Amino acid sequence: MTPSRAITPWLISPVPERRFSWTDDGELALSLQISKSGEPIAVASLRLTVTEAEHLHAGLCHALAGQRPPWDAPDCRQPSQGPVVRWP
Repeated sequence: MTPSRAITPWLISPVPERRFSWTDDGELALSLQISKSGEPIAVASLRLTVTEAEHLHAGLCHALAGQRPPWDAPDCRQPSQGPVVRWP
């Protein structure tokens, strides 16, 4: 019988007080806090090219399709009267 291993809860989340920023080489950077069992371990940057950011944006829009935006959502998530664009 194999001994059971405890799974340590890791969490990676955006750092609320930091927004996307541009790097010197033209990429977007998002600061992410890495926590283990509720204790902050490190802050790391997710760096994306413009193309990667566009793909992430499209994927998130597709995943959120049909969901009502929360009251505090940014303007891009507020209902619009424009055409619906489908992502593959």
